Amino acid sequence: MEFSLPHILILLLIVVILFGGRKIPEVMKGLGQGIREFKEGMRGDQPPTNPPPSNTTTTATNAPPPPAPEQKS
Repeated sequence: MEFSLPHILILLLIVVILFGGRKIPEVMKGLGQGIREFKEGMRGDQPPTNPPPSNTTTTATNAPPPPAPEQKS
């Protein structure tokens, strides 16, 4: 069975009716991420290409507040 232009248009119309115009980009993004994860899983035990960023900056949680500016009278 071959898909011709009318078949593809009908299929696209059904997809738009089911998901709505606003949901289609979200669905396609999720599909792309799923395919990407699948490809990474097929590669095996290779290290990830983008290592997670290291958090080298630390913030003081108990630091005193900065001094208030002096007011001139």
